[in-house]
Amino acid sequence: MQTGKAVTSGVVLRVTDTKETDRILTVLTPDRGKIPLIARGARRKNSRLAAACQMPAYSELTIYKRGGWYLLDEASPIELFDGLGRDIQLLALAAWFCELTEAVCAEETACPEILSLLLNGLYALCYTEKEPQLVKAAFQFRLMALAGFEPLAEGCAVCGARDVRAPMLDIFGGFVTCGGCKSPDSRMRLPLTEGGLAALRHVLSADGKRLYSFTLEKSALQTLDHAGEAFIAAQLERSFRTLDYYKSLLG
Repeated sequence: MQTGKAVTSGVVLRVTDTKETDRILTVLTPDRGKIPLIARGARRKNSRLAAACQMPAYSELTIYKRGGWYLLDEASPIELFDGLGRDIQLLALAAWFCELTEAVCAEETACPEILSLLLNGLYALCYTEKEPQLVKAAFQFRLMALAGFEPLAEGCAVCGARDVRAPMLDIFGGFVTCGGCKSPDSRMRLPLTEGGLAALRHVLSADGKRLYSFTLEKSALQTLDHAGEAFIAAQLERSFRTLDYYKSLLG
């Protein structure tokens, strides 16, 4: 697509205001992957593009390309996830999902599975009564797996036992070990708990519709969630402002 218009759909991952009335959007689409998209006039009062130019709006988009930029011609919202805007913690968590998704997706590389995961995660936050920390823990590990960073969790990477005792996650090596097994290459291991390991295995292998269909005792869920955050930081070698902000809201 060089000059003609095309129709796609996409979730807004990030919004940057530019000039007096324009916005630059980072959008995840099923067919073009992550793209930068200029929305001219989106900040004008009563702009027909305004609703679709907010994070994490999901819309049908009519786009065209000029030079190295995609430009937005028309937008028809499909799902705005309005409920997230009424809860600052949930909106901050949605922003974390979007920033992490942006970090692992390459520009103009189709990733429909990741788009589906993101939409399902946002839906779970907005419309279900699932514990937000459970959704967060599951989303983090599943996204990393889809992005090529799946941790090896089927057994102990040192002794080979499927029945992993006092399971630990090596966040740099990306594998699980028994608490008593030592790996010469291990740099940092974090506890999972037996229930947490079972949940991790579910998250990595379950059908997408059943991703959040598990329960976990609160302390085990907190341990799994913490391990997920540390795994992401170790594998991607960076921090995330939206995660820091979300955690600041929790006190």
